[in-house]
Amino acid sequence: MDITARKRKHLEVCLEGPVNYARLTTGLERYRLAYRALPELRLEDVDLSTRFLGKRLAAPFLIGAMTGGEEHGGRINRALAEAAERVGVGMMLGSQRVMLEKPEAASSFQVREVAPTALLIGNLGLVQLNRGYTAAHLRRAVEAVGADALALHANPLQEAVQRGDTDFAGLRAKLGQVLGEVPFPVLLKEVGHGFSGEVARGLAGLPLAALDVAGAGGTSWARVEELVRYGEVRHPELCEVGLPTAQALIECRAALPGLPLVASGGIRSGTDAAKALALGAQAVAVARPLLGPALQGPEAVVEWLEDFLWELRAALYAVGARTPAEALGRVAAV
Repeated sequence: MDITARKRKHLEVCLEGPVNYARLTTGLERYRLAYRALPELRLEDVDLSTRFLGKRLAAPFLIGAMTGGEEHGGRINRALAEAAERVGVGMMLGSQRVMLEKPEAASSFQVREVAPTALLIGNLGLVQLNRGYTAAHLRRAVEAVGADALALHANPLQEAVQRGDTDFAGLRAKLGQVLGEVPFPVLLKEVGHGFSGEVARGLAGLPLAALDVAGAGGTSWARVEELVRYGEVRHPELCEVGLPTAQALIECRAALPGLPLVASGGIRSGTDAAKALALGAQAVAVARPLLGPALQGPEAVVEWLEDFLWELRAALYAVGARTPAEALGRVAAV
């Protein structure tokens, strides 16, 4: 399937299809926030602002990678970017491979006009380093859209189900090489099947700016690809493979205690976000729940974000945390 057509199908399936994990959950429901009946602060004292990838954010929140390169992609990306600018959160673009290979698709990724100061993160597939991509391609992806940083996504299961690029051999060495050849922060992320502690330990020593654990429990991209390819889920057990987000977060924090972590994968509420911060994340990312609002326009996205961040503020207040950093450890296993 042509890459543009596949991106269009991805949107259709994510909007209408049964793309959530059928049995796996994020694992966040196994933890409770450590409630304090005397928080010793006012709700308005809670300051959600934080620094991430060199920029100040109004809250530790990223709009996760979604789309670009097809007819609706530009409208969606501009709505998300305008909302990110207004609310003061970050935004990650969808995979930019399509714009590097089809220059006519570039306009759907151009959002700086509506988000001149927002943290903007570009996005390419890590596996493309085995398909001829070099540091020059990474620089092109960032420079072409005026991004502040770049995410490289690792998605072996998605690529396998897609019958796509499945040569993931030797990528750690190639990642280490390109990281030394680019002048901007690089974040490594999964797409919703999770990073384990073992994999994270293998990244030790690389000059990564952050790691997005992107665990299981939200959208299964194996399910998405099966629905795109067959119109049904033919291999349901394969589509349940992954590490729950809470487990991935805990394992990666233990493996790489000094590296900033993003928690994504099934984060659906401000309380989920507070639990993720308490378990060691520096920020959270949310993607699919924002797709519907983005099709309505930036006002709908702003409304969704403001409600999510109000809940996060209330959750931090309830555990007596004045800042996201103070939430660390204010959680207990159920």
